[in-house]
Amino acid sequence: MAKKVVSESERRRRRPTKTGVVLSEQLIVTTALRMLREHGAAGLTARRIGAALGADPSSLYRYFRGMDELTLAVGDELIGRALRGWSASADWRADLRELGLRIHAAYLAHPQAAVLTASRVSGRAHEIASDEIILGVLHRAGFPTPAAVRVYHCFIDQTLAFAALDAATAALPEAARRADEAVWQATYARLPADTHPCIAPAAPHLVAEMNVSAYPAALDMLIESAAARLAAV
Repeated sequence: MAKKVVSESERRRRRPTKTGVVLSEQLIVTTALRMLREHGAAGLTARRIGAALGADPSSLYRYFRGMDELTLAVGDELIGRALRGWSASADWRADLRELGLRIHAAYLAHPQAAVLTASRVSGRAHEIASDEIILGVLHRAGFPTPAAVRVYHCFIDQTLAFAALDAATAALPEAARRADEAVWQATYARLPADTHPCIAPAAPHLVAEMNVSAYPAALDMLIESAAARLAAV
């Protein structure tokens, strides 16, 4: 049975752990991110996080009802980091582009966490704030609500999908990642034109393009499409 989650004020009155820190939700989330970075998905356990904090693993359940709730909190933390320091401008295209790049970069800074959380919906504070901000950008641009929701849906799904894809690549062991990258040069660049008339002339461009993220270009395409829809409205 899940343990009762107590208020933040009650938690702060508790004694420090063996390492001299006072537990908090934020501290546990930050430690979880570190464990994921150092140990991958295997690092997201109450035992490992408790050991890093010098606390009994069971103490984590005073802050989170389970490890899945902690996973959602980790994802929400990444979104919160993306929003830090952002402010709206008079150009909705520039605002949407910056938000997309910020969210993508925040996830890529923690690829192991991104793989676990990019597909999740937490309903937590930072996630809600980001939704309000993105919809606000679109409303100020002049999109009617149904159109704003459609653009928002495409925008956030595209951003998180690329974050998950690029994070999965970044999280690979270095040898595997380098081997994947080498395939474009070792295989595709050597395909003959008589058997592969489309790939052969494109090979130099494939080698140059395919080992970097397509997200910025895809984001620009989405914004251009949204701008065309807005003009039509």
